[in-house]
Amino acid sequence: MRLFHLIGAGGLALVLSGQDAGAALPAVVDQQPLPSLAPMLERTVPAVVNISTVIRIDAAEHPLMRDPFFRHFLDIPQRRREGNSLGSGIVVDATRGLVLTNHHVVAKATEIRITLHDGRRLLAELVGADPDTDIAVLRIPADHLTALTIGDSDALRVGDFVVAIGNPFGLSQTVTSGIVSGLGRTGLGIEGYESFIQTDASINPGNSGGPLVNLHGELVGINTAILAPGGGNIGIGFAIPANMARAIMEQLIDHGAVQRGLFGVAMQDLTPELAAALGVEYGRGAVINHVVPDSAAAAAGVREGDLILRINGATVNSAADLRHRLALLRVGTRVDLEILRGGQRLRLVATLWDPYHAFVDGQGIAPSLAGSLIGELDRQGGVPALPVGTVQPNSNAWNAGLREGDRILQVNGQRVVSLHDLSRTIQQSGALISLRIQRGDDLVVLARR
Repeated sequence: MRLFHLIGAGGLALVLSGQDAGAALPAVVDQQPLPSLAPMLERTVPAVVNISTVIRIDAAEHPLMRDPFFRHFLDIPQRRREGNSLGSGIVVDATRGLVLTNHHVVAKATEIRITLHDGRRLLAELVGADPDTDIAVLRIPADHLTALTIGDSDALRVGDFVVAIGNPFGLSQTVTSGIVSGLGRTGLGIEGYESFIQTDASINPGNSGGPLVNLHGELVGINTAILAPGGGNIGIGFAIPANMARAIMEQLIDHGAVQRGLFGVAMQDLTPELAAALGVEYGRGAVINHVVPDSAAAAAGVREGDLILRINGATVNSAADLRHRLALLRVGTRVDLEILRGGQRLRLVATLWDPYHAFVDGQGIAPSLAGSLIGELDRQGGVPALPVGTVQPNSNAWNAGLREGDRILQVNGQRVVSLHDLSRTIQQSGALISLRIQRGDDLVVLARR
């Protein structure tokens, strides 16, 4: 066997092997054919696409350009440049041209370009995205597509063989294999809701959004992240379970956003000390430490100190497990709970509420806010503000820059403390000129130019 070591300009080391025809591996050993993943991959690889996005980035040449407040009021000229990102995606519906990928692959993209396995290049439409689970759905106008079958990720076991397919470092249609190294990984701080599949199948930059498949060629995970303390792959990769991705995808297709139901509890893991205090055996489950008054949980009879053992027939392993299972359920969904209270097993039934049931349609406040739901003043973000509920993509509110979870502090430079204030201020100004909002831990100014 001959080995050739090639070092590319980017520092990538490629090892190529060659051998004479006479030294080739036999097709049969002891009258048995050698195992190969090739037949399965020939069916699955055509469903994997390359995703390239164009992102327009402000060029902050002046220090004040970094502050949107000064940028608006000082009217400093802006220059823009284009940034590109690469990732992968999976065709999951050949008839409708639906492609599943990670939200972070297409976040802030002004243009999404898809390259199919056969070389066709297409522009994709964003159907919807959910940052909390890092799932996005795209639509492409193409015929003769190959789609992957979505498998049951709950059936995975540690030790099962899996294959990752994607476009790492721009090397299209790269295949790596490994095993499932762990299940239900949480607490990594990668996403809002986590229950990752851990695998040692090599995942690198560019693999994000690509499929993790089982040996039947079924999609069982969406490759998402790696643990790389030294900046390189060390064999610890993470994928979003296919069952979670499918549940989110269905909501994005139906509504363009995820309509999560409100249960209304705070929870924590069952520790040995807490188990002793509650008089229960230490093991799996999630302990309820707070029930929101007038919530779905309160209406179902859930109490502080209850230990949730099962939800809709599935075992609850931890507080994070219960949290992510609830996060996949829509408004109005029936929830069957098995709990342990005072040494007795009880069954409770809840129906998830709409977290925005008291919010009003932005259209009734001002035409520029049409497509959004806005609530009365609250203090949940630490600062009194008007919370923003769902925002329909491409609506007036969306085009003004509002997103679900934003909290409105000021409108047109004026502090607002009620929906009436919001409406009156916009009417007096004659238009929506600027919004000062809280988005996560950041203060952001949205201004029309």
